[in-house]
Amino acid sequence: MMKNWCIVAIALFSLISCSQQKAKKDFIGENVEFAAKQIGLEFKKMDSLNVILNPRTILPNGETRYNKPMLWTSGFFPGSLWYMYDLTGDKIWKDRAMKVNKTIEEVQYNTQHHDVGFMIYCSFGNGYRLTKTAEYKQIIINAAKSLSTRYRPKVGCIQSWDANKGWQAKRGWQCPVIIDNMMNLELLFEASKLSGDDSFRDIAIKHADTSLDHHFRPDYSSYHVVDYDSITGQVRSRVTAQGYADESAWARGQGWALYGYTVCYRETKDKRYLDQANHVAKFLLSHPRMPKDLVPYWDFDCDDVPNTYRDASAAAVIASGLYELSTYNEGNQAVEFKDAADKIVKSLASPNYRAKLGENNNFLLMHSVGSIPHNAEIDVPLNYADYYFLEALVRKRNLEKK
Repeated sequence: MMKNWCIVAIALFSLISCSQQKAKKDFIGENVEFAAKQIGLEFKKMDSLNVILNPRTILPNGETRYNKPMLWTSGFFPGSLWYMYDLTGDKIWKDRAMKVNKTIEEVQYNTQHHDVGFMIYCSFGNGYRLTKTAEYKQIIINAAKSLSTRYRPKVGCIQSWDANKGWQAKRGWQCPVIIDNMMNLELLFEASKLSGDDSFRDIAIKHADTSLDHHFRPDYSSYHVVDYDSITGQVRSRVTAQGYADESAWARGQGWALYGYTVCYRETKDKRYLDQANHVAKFLLSHPRMPKDLVPYWDFDCDDVPNTYRDASAAAVIASGLYELSTYNEGNQAVEFKDAADKIVKSLASPNYRAKLGENNNFLLMHSVGSIPHNAEIDVPLNYADYYFLEALVRKRNLEKK
């Protein structure tokens, strides 16, 4: 009798285990299937117009805003296509990604702002990772050279924005450095490995160190902008451009910090970077104003929480960063970070944030926030939300395979 019960118990355990594995597969598979159909509709439109387009968001009039090559968001859509190739293995996504990549090749020579890292690494970086195309390798190296022209040795940072033109000129800055810039260091690390030129890596490390010293509050929340004296390198001010207030915790900025220092640890194995990423993650996950579904308000300190906008783009960045960060930790902390990332992507994949097929101008996610202080791209889809959501799915798949 006991033998029969053992057989039943083993069979039941096997059934539960198989069901759990199937559920994991179905979650990723269903989201990939949806993304293939939704993005496929955008390509159907392109085919009808016989043009290659690069969608960014939805304009107030309901029309899609498309990227020009030099917009900072121009690398995310081709990057999403590379992730679709990664997730499906279907050559159609590779072909589509290569076509869109072709339209932004000129970015490799852009020296006008720090975002060349986003623009080239998300597109050509992923393309090189998956295809080892020699042309892409050189584009990555050229882009790193362009980005390096913005390094200011007296400050120890890459200057984010020029301070003498546009709305930035009105702020009285000398050398503004934004926390977003941490995301562009991955390009420099990769270019250093591909070229053998350690100067790229050295710049990335110096930037990370300077930001570690000056960009964070005692609770490990990050300022958005630190303005440095271009002559002495001293901090002139700590302010915001896209957050609620100078001392507030702008949600996407916290995501950039978490993700950026996780990358720095991956590339250097310097424990200071791992500790910083862990501290930022703890700040986010334990914050009393973090909603239960872990999709944050656009700023943790704005005065109209909870009656304010959520930011799916911040959530997607945080989820992707947490998946990688979980692999560098052990025990309960690794489990905590992985579970939190799982919860975020499940929230994003729910009807609360994921669009219906054929709606949302063919973007995957709804409810992101660009910049409320600039009254720009509020409660709309954003192509970088889609990009980091797909990246999170890739990382979830890879992590669970192990």
